[in-house]
Amino acid sequence: MTTNTNVQTKAARRKLNLLELAGEPKNVSKACKIMGYSRQHFYEIRIDFQTYGAQGLLDKLPGATGPHPNRVSDEIEKTIMDYCLIHPTHGCLKVAQQLNLQDIHVSSGGVRGVWQRNKLTSKYQRLMRLEQYHRETNI
Repeated sequence: MTTNTNVQTKAARRKLNLLELAGEPKNVSKACKIMGYSRQHFYEIRIDFQTYGAQGLLDKLPGATGPHPNRVSDEIEKTIMDYCLIHPTHGCLKVAQQLNLQDIHVSSGGVRGVWQRNKLTSKYQRLMRLEQYHRETNI
C-alpha cells in the first residue's frame, strides 16, 4: 500500500468518525468543533456519504484524468522522437523551428513535454538513446 492511499484512507476514516460523532449527540456543531471541520464541510461530507457510500469519503483529485487535452498527437510525438535520433544535440526551440519548417506545427513546450514523457530532457539522455538505437540496429 502506497503512502498516498494511506493518506486517503486516513482522511476517509476521519470523515467517517465525524459522521458517527455527529450522529451520537445529535449535535453537529459540537462534533464539527471536536473534529476541526466547518459545518458547511460536514454537510458536504454527509451528502457525499449518502450519495456514494464509503467511496464518497475519499478525496477526489482535481484536474484532467488521462492525457492532457492539449497534448500533441501521437504522429507528432513520433516525428519529434525520430528527429531527435537524427539531431540529438538540438534544443527544444531548434527542434520546434525545424519541424515548423516541415509544416509540422508544434511549440518548444510541446517538444519539451514529449521529451519529459520519454525521459529525454537532457542532451546526454538523447545521446545515450542514439547510442542504444545504433547498438540495437544491425547494419
